[in-house]
Amino acid sequence: MIDFRLLECFYWTARLNSFSRTAERLHTTQPAISQRVAALEAELGGKLIERGGRNFSLTARGLVLLDYCERLLDLRAEMLTAVTVSRAMRGTVRLGVSESIVRLWLNQFLERAHALYPNLVIDLTVDISPLMRDQLLRSELDLCLCLGLSDDARIINLPLFTAPLAFIASSKLDFGSEPLGIDSLRQIPIITYPKATSPYPMLQRALRRAGEAPPRIYTNSSLASMVQMAQDHIGICAIPQAVVQNQLDSGELRVVDTVLDLPEHRFTACHLHRPPGGVVEQLALLAQRVCTALQAPQGE
Repeated sequence: MIDFRLLECFYWTARLNSFSRTAERLHTTQPAISQRVAALEAELGGKLIERGGRNFSLTARGLVLLDYCERLLDLRAEMLTAVTVSRAMRGTVRLGVSESIVRLWLNQFLERAHALYPNLVIDLTVDISPLMRDQLLRSELDLCLCLGLSDDARIINLPLFTAPLAFIASSKLDFGSEPLGIDSLRQIPIITYPKATSPYPMLQRALRRAGEAPPRIYTNSSLASMVQMAQDHIGICAIPQAVVQNQLDSGELRVVDTVLDLPEHRFTACHLHRPPGGVVEQLALLAQRVCTALQAPQGE
């Protein structure tokens, strides 16, 4: 009988395309992973992986086995979900979260998660979304609640919510007649997310003028810092309006009307393909339920 651990090892090696990443995922060493794959090949009587330097590919036999492994792992996850309760789930889930979500509903999500899975440890990272998706692919994170979709075939994207962007500034600043045109916006510092995120290139394209000085776009990876810069009259922030709703309600900040239509931010829960029914998938679905409930109209 084939040891199930060998099949699981082969599955993750094929999916992650790396012995070292598989070792990290399964909390063992790279030589141990190589030995398990070799043992499985000996058990099945043929090569599963063609090794060539740092890269490798699956053989025809390996591709057939991968399909069976996926079905076996799916069945195992279904069985565990059917016969266990959430309180029995233990271990650590490494969770990456966008700062916008931290400000909007992370506390509610964590409260629900701890109530459902009291024996589960959630190791939290707050960072910009492109970096967190890279960490996800390197198996340094298990789940990301982040901005945007990943087009990497190894990642599942579960939609969470959309947040309209707006130009936000201190209520004490007067920029003249609104809506502000391009010429007016070029004279004002614009504060937004880092260059690797979607608002920055959009603003660059909209505000750039051939033969003229580039627009003043200040990038910042800290949402809290961006809001503070707006409160300190440094410029206009291009951020989701919802994250500063309290300051807007109090009159400390205001929405600045401009000729530019800012895109919506679309947030997703991202994780690597894995057998359904596991705790990572359940946490992603929980995040979807929490943000959906918070956005529902009162009384419904």
